[in-house]
Amino acid sequence: MIGLDTNILVRYLAQDDPVQSPRATKIIESRMTEANPGFISVVAMVETVWVLDRAYGLSDGEIAAALERILQADTLVVENEQEVFMATMALKEGNGSFADALVAGLGARSGCARTLTFDKSALSLPGFELA
Repeated sequence: MIGLDTNILVRYLAQDDPVQSPRATKIIESRMTEANPGFISVVAMVETVWVLDRAYGLSDGEIAAALERILQADTLVVENEQEVFMATMALKEGNGSFADALVAGLGARSGCARTLTFDKSALSLPGFELA
C-alpha cells in the first residue's frame, strides 16, 4: 500500500495543473492496483474537501460526487471508509458539513454517546450536543 497526500488527490480531481495533474492521474489510474492500493487518510479526505470548497469553490454536491468517485475506486483504500461515506452523504444531502459529520461518525465509532460542541450548525447532525 502507498499513502497518497492531499495534493495528489486535488490535482487528480481538479485536473488543473499541466504538469502535476497528469502525474497524479498516472499514479492513481496506473500505479495503484487492487494488490497495491493507494491509502487515503481521513486527514487527507478532510483537507481535500476543504481545498475543493475554499480554493476551487465547488458546491457541496460537486464535492460529494468527487468523494464518491474516490470511495468507489477499487484501487484506493480510505481510512474509516464507512464514516467517510456517511459524512459524504451528509454533505450531499445538505445535512451539515463533511468535517462535522466525520467528527460525529468517528466519535460514535469510538464509543462516544455524543459529541459536545459550541457550533450550533453542527446540531443538525446526529450525535452532537450543545455544550
